[in-house]
Amino acid sequence: MASLDGKHSFGSIGETRVTFVEKGVDEGRKDFLKQLLEHNGFEVVLDQEKKKTEEDPQLYTVAVTDMVFNPTIWIFERDLRTLEGHKVTQDYWFQRTKETKPQYWKNS
Repeated sequence: MASLDGKHSFGSIGETRVTFVEKGVDEGRKDFLKQLLEHNGFEVVLDQEKKKTEEDPQLYTVAVTDMVFNPTIWIFERDLRTLEGHKVTQDYWFQRTKETKPQYWKNS
């Protein structure tokens, strides 16, 4: 899974200029990101990556048409919302947990 490195990656899918959200994701991750981003008002563009061999799993590129979208900024500024209306945390974004408490750290 990709990390949140803050880099703004953009380009084109077909004739559409896009900001890349994640590349090389499986179908489950693609569906999660598509649903989350569309819920937050983004137009999502998907692209199937070419398989090297027939046995390889199908991977996808997920992008949005908003040219200034940066997942790192939106997550850490707490601007993305879950389908239930909670703020998206980094762990929620990476599907590590469904927990959406606002802290980024755990106290012992």
